[in-house]
Amino acid sequence: MATIQEVAEAFSQHRFSVVYPFLHPDVTWTLVGAAKLEGHQQVVQACENALAELSRTTKQVLRFKTIANADAVAVHAVTRYVDTRWNSSIVSSCDLYDFTQGHLTSITSYTAEVGPDSIT
Repeated sequence: MATIQEVAEAFSQHRFSVVYPFLHPDVTWTLVGAAKLEGHQQVVQACENALAELSRTTKQVLRFKTIANADAVAVHAVTRYVDTRWNSSIVSSCDLYDFTQGHLTSITSYTAEVGPDSIT
């Protein structure tokens, strides 16, 4: 049985298949400034779409920090993505996860493209 920290870290690392069994049927995923997904099916579909997009990129994790308590986890990551045409971007993200009885019930994601000076 994975801990809530392991589940949250897997999600933030785009290892979504690890997370699917822990999703609550009524999970919500708020992509701040973009969308709110509701329910297991919408969240899984968004994850699968993200994996399809990421299949054309390589990634380098530059920072990865986790803070966890009994029913919530926060993950801050800075990642460099390079696509097949060698276009590069650096994305800073903060994902907040809420759990109830071991099930992931809520995800809130903040993301922003940043410059190289944000890596330090």
